[in-house]
Amino acid sequence: MSQIDELISKLQEVSNHPQKTVLNYKKQGKGLVGMMPYYAPEEIVYAAGYLPVGMFGSQNPQISAARTYLPPFACSLMQADMELQLNGTYDCLDAVIFSVPCDTLRCMSQKWHGKAPVIVFTQPQNRKIRPAVDFLKAEYEHVRTELERILNVKISDLAIQEAIKVYNENRQVMREFCDVAAQYPQIFTPVKRHDVIKARWFMDKAEHTALVRELIDAVKKEPVQPWNGKKVILSGIMAEPDEFLDIFSEFNIAVVADDLAQESRQFRTDVPSGIDPLEQLAQQWQDFDGCPLALNEDKPRGQMLIDMTKKYNADAVVICMMRFCDPEEFDYPIYKPEFEAAGVRYTVLDLDIESPSLEQLRTRIQAFSEIL
Repeated sequence: MSQIDELISKLQEVSNHPQKTVLNYKKQGKGLVGMMPYYAPEEIVYAAGYLPVGMFGSQNPQISAARTYLPPFACSLMQADMELQLNGTYDCLDAVIFSVPCDTLRCMSQKWHGKAPVIVFTQPQNRKIRPAVDFLKAEYEHVRTELERILNVKISDLAIQEAIKVYNENRQVMREFCDVAAQYPQIFTPVKRHDVIKARWFMDKAEHTALVRELIDAVKKEPVQPWNGKKVILSGIMAEPDEFLDIFSEFNIAVVADDLAQESRQFRTDVPSGIDPLEQLAQQWQDFDGCPLALNEDKPRGQMLIDMTKKYNADAVVICMMRFCDPEEFDYPIYKPEFEAAGVRYTVLDLDIESPSLEQLRTRIQAFSEIL
């Protein structure tokens, strides 16, 4: 096995077996704090000496008990998270942090039945004014206070500053990885690219950074080969299960970039420098753009995706529309005419991680590939 294959395999082992991975951390004495989608101050948890753990459901979940607590029009991601906490999968967590940017998450935060205590905070949607930073700083102070109480630890400003450095380094390395992976689609199939990024949800960020940096250095030694297939950019909440991504490989389509909440939106924006770490974390929320869960009055997402198609020489944008995700659905009529005016080709795929309808997706992707 080559060095590249070995490194990718390590990261895929983490992505494919997240529970095993985080429980190994727990056996080593590192506590676990769950981070509900989509955006939360992981740095505060990291500064406490605990591992922030992503909670993006599971692949092909079997949902039954969750239907007692959530309406049928709740997205499958929230249904899956509810099912996992009801069946005990999340019992290993010492606490769970909720942000509430959508109606279903507000509902979820009030109906949590897991063993771990819940910390809920609100991110302001009128984000581009100074009071938004002040408000969110106060919310993050609440998160810190609650973590200190629940975990019986002290979280200093200095520890948060150190965590910010670790996370910013990971963000920078991940942005570099995405650029490098776009040049080597023969190495990074859609699934492998996804798994390298997904692994960061279940690893100490410093360890993940080191592995990805080593992977980047190894890949750069390889010659760049021409790609004889098509190139696309994925946009939406997430692009799972893996069988969905395998369909792109089946039709020789490379994923050269993404605009996914589970993936590159997480490391799109660094935390700015400063002397007050909670204010810096709050400022990051103000600086962040292009996600329907963070209100932008000027709606830059369409132009951002158009610019990405030029940067990565992509043939099209594939919208991974999470079924029943209101924020994503409300964004579509805004960027659709912008794509058409700019001549950007696109398609919209209806995704549901519980019932992915793979044959329908295969037909849609095959037909789309034939017209590109």
